[in-house]
Amino acid sequence: MKQIKKTFKFTCLALVVAASLTACNDGPSQQAPADKATSISAQTTLTSVDAQQFLDNVAKEMVKINLEGSRAAWIYANFITEDTAALAADADQKSTDAGVRYAMQAATFDNVEVNAIQRRQLNILKQSLVMPAPQDPEKSAELAQIGAQLGSIYSKGSYTTKAGEKLSLGDMTSTMANSRDYDELLEMWQGWREISPEMKPLYARQAELANEGAKGLGYKDLGAMWRSNYDMPADDFAKELDRLWGQVKPLYDDLHCYVRTELGETYGTDKVAQDKPIPAHLLGNMWAQSWGNIYDLVAPEDADPGYDVTKQLAAHNYDEIDMVRGAEKFFTSLGFDALPETFYSRSLFTKPADRDVTCHASAWDLDAKDDIRIKMCIQKTGEEFNVIHHELGHNFYQRAYKDQPVFFQNSANDGFHEAIGDTIALSVTPKYLKEIGLIDSIPDESKDIGLLMKQALDKIAFIPFGLMVDQWRWKVYSGEITPENYNTSWWELREKYQGVAAPIDRDADAFDPGAKYHVPGGVPYSRYFLAHIQQFEFHRALCEISGNTDPIHRCSIYNSKEAGAALNTMLEMGSSQPWQQAYKVVTGSEQMDASAILDYFAPLHVWLKNKNQGKQCGF
Repeated sequence: MKQIKKTFKFTCLALVVAASLTACNDGPSQQAPADKATSISAQTTLTSVDAQQFLDNVAKEMVKINLEGSRAAWIYANFITEDTAALAADADQKSTDAGVRYAMQAATFDNVEVNAIQRRQLNILKQSLVMPAPQDPEKSAELAQIGAQLGSIYSKGSYTTKAGEKLSLGDMTSTMANSRDYDELLEMWQGWREISPEMKPLYARQAELANEGAKGLGYKDLGAMWRSNYDMPADDFAKELDRLWGQVKPLYDDLHCYVRTELGETYGTDKVAQDKPIPAHLLGNMWAQSWGNIYDLVAPEDADPGYDVTKQLAAHNYDEIDMVRGAEKFFTSLGFDALPETFYSRSLFTKPADRDVTCHASAWDLDAKDDIRIKMCIQKTGEEFNVIHHELGHNFYQRAYKDQPVFFQNSANDGFHEAIGDTIALSVTPKYLKEIGLIDSIPDESKDIGLLMKQALDKIAFIPFGLMVDQWRWKVYSGEITPENYNTSWWELREKYQGVAAPIDRDADAFDPGAKYHVPGGVPYSRYFLAHIQQFEFHRALCEISGNTDPIHRCSIYNSKEAGAALNTMLEMGSSQPWQQAYKVVTGSEQMDASAILDYFAPLHVWLKNKNQGKQCGF
């Protein structure tokens, strides 16, 4: 569930990018003659005129590179063969080469007096590299090779069980979601983490080299470079995340206490001690990052809302296209223009019988104009109906900012895109389902606890994990966490923030962070934390704009032209202004406020506190 467009965030597909960085072996010093359009004169003094010429030339080149890259990636995702993989890799290499060159050249204007728009565009170029290479051809090649190795180790990872069965990560993930056998879960959890110890020396060297690259661009270290991408001083951004977490923590603590009690009843308090962190393998997810898969173990009594969206879709004869057009009507009800017909003729909605495709749901913007698409192998379920609303949120965002300069054709910060998709999904409420005729009546408020519990197990449970992944990496990049303490510090942070512990003693030489895709892939993670905060504040604000009088967890902005107008104004800005300005358009404030989460889950929080009375909470 993501949006895909080749913008100036050269992250592409994380591990694919890591492999494709081999294109950067010689760094920016080996500039082909064809690059003269974006080369910088060797004159001694650069001016704002030079900066504008550079930016104009980059913009022209990137329009072409983005389109070529997007088409190649689309073809590969929809026709997976060795040939399409090679074409996608070639396009990705070209994009990555360009990103390295642009970042290095943009940095030469650091001390040049330019106007505010030019400075913002130059900074976007500088910060486009997630793993900046040192300006040394040999070290650049080494960094690229390490990225490829880390990606290969992760993608080829498997585990052979005690019974001799070889399992992929997908197989193990399914077992973690569905098994209730303590020992089987432990074997899966431990087995997947056997892939990552060999990553440790590679990761340590990668951190060293990427830090050198970040310093070459003027940053203290790579963590500071990542944190500088949020229109505020790097250290202030870290403090902001801590402040937001402090707002959510009381709700998380009560959810944690309740879930631990229920797991103790299922597995025994000898295995789930009631005064310690929860063993990480019992929460339904390989990384214990979301807990929705154990809803059946912790569901409130009488929580059934009285309807099943999957069954209702079947009863109303919805096929896959009907589901998409139904979700599109949500946006047109807000005042957005209907999707272009090319969306329907070019998107992938069902899994073809004759070829391999990437089924993971994603939203695409191929030409930064109107060629927007989604790629899904839609299942006719209530969950997928929600996902379609989410993906179209990306598409309508992409189309809203299409008239911005190419530098600003992105979300206001990297949390916004996911937040917008999720904001729309929060409006897929029983009230909305009744309005579109999928259900006949809205369940009584007594059923809200079950619905809120389902959401909390995914959204609230995720928040501390979304925070601590980059907390760990920032400390690695700053040198506060050294290689010999990688694993120990990882679990210290997990216990501190999540109240989740390794189920068995871990060797200090283990590298459990490497078992999480985004760590070997070098994908910043704070965006997911931000999205989980922002979506609730956007939802609350849009509900207020729409004139809603229901509790916000029951609100849907469907049919509200007022809410749609405010949303569109924010989306049209893209990344042209500091994210705080875009935020203010909808929320009225330039500061994020997690109190919207507390408002949304207020009935559940009261319920949890009652259930937790007399229990020893905390970890």
